[in-house]
Amino acid sequence: MHPLRRLSVAEQVAAHLRAGLLAGRWSGVLPGVARLAAELDVSPATLQVALRQLEAEGLLESRGRGCSRTIQPQGAARGALRVGILLFDAPLDEQPKTSQVLYQIEHDLEAAGHQVFFAKQTQGQMDFDIGRITRHIGDNPADAWIVVSGSRDLLEWFAAQAVPCMALFGRTEGLQLARTGPDMAPAFRVATRRLLELGHRRIVLIVRRARRKPSPGNVEQAFLDELSAHGIKTGDYHLPDWEETPDGYASLLESLFSHTPPTALIIDETPRVIAAMGFLARRHILVPEQVSLVSSDYDASFLWSQPTVAHIRWDSLPIIRRVVRWVAAVKLGRADRRTLNYPPEFVAGGSIGSARSGKAIHPS
Repeated sequence: MHPLRRLSVAEQVAAHLRAGLLAGRWSGVLPGVARLAAELDVSPATLQVALRQLEAEGLLESRGRGCSRTIQPQGAARGALRVGILLFDAPLDEQPKTSQVLYQIEHDLEAAGHQVFFAKQTQGQMDFDIGRITRHIGDNPADAWIVVSGSRDLLEWFAAQAVPCMALFGRTEGLQLARTGPDMAPAFRVATRRLLELGHRRIVLIVRRARRKPSPGNVEQAFLDELSAHGIKTGDYHLPDWEETPDGYASLLESLFSHTPPTALIIDETPRVIAAMGFLARRHILVPEQVSLVSSDYDASFLWSQPTVAHIRWDSLPIIRRVVRWVAAVKLGRADRRTLNYPPEFVAGGSIGSARSGKAIHPS
């Protein structure tokens, strides 16, 4: 069971109005903003936020500025969808940021009257085998799918299907497929440029295979392009291949620090950042004196680390709202295949420092 989240005032107002709409308290049009705000003892601005949420859920339809909203027949109970969520790899309790986003999406969609379920197996549990995954999808029909961090091959398959699909993260470049998430490429450029300014040239980016193959994604290419722009010839060293298991990750780190040790690591996903910190500590490699460390994600534990961990941070609320509105559009029969990404920011923590030649790592 995941922890309950305290609702904002606007969310409480939306819940109150939603219950009234489903109970048939009003018909035709909803009373005006001034009247409802006075009746509920909230500000007009708060009420407007709640009303926009109900519009996204398909309960209300705007008739333009200054006009009362039209009540949709039978509200959210009419045409409610069965929405499936296909996870990438790890269980939700092992990915706190993603779990926060998905649990809130689940809550908001169910509040809108939809039925939400998580696929019984993740993409990773099915060995990222497209045949196995698509058979699993066929055995668990849904009116719409939300695919978390889908591979390029999988998202190409979804783009060719009749069932609507929203890619939450994932590589959708050039595909006719809805997509939302943080636009990580600019933040990666900023992080890479900062490391280069500090004198780093042996910078290694560690990401999953789906982000590297069959070719680097936008984020990874932005990293490589930034290196190239500073005269660094890029190759497999900077974006290494590795076996995606705990043993495979340990082998990668051993290999990196046994021959030409990197002076900076950029690592995707919090569990692998923590594993790398443990590896460095066991090898008595100091952060940031001997190697700088950047996480491409944020975790609250980073603030408790000494030094604090440099990371890329993004706001989940616009992404959650985008998914809920996309499902509302699907319910109304609207084909929404837009990509709407949101800007993150690079937070330079204490885990990055100058590439000091006097404190080089000597391979064992």
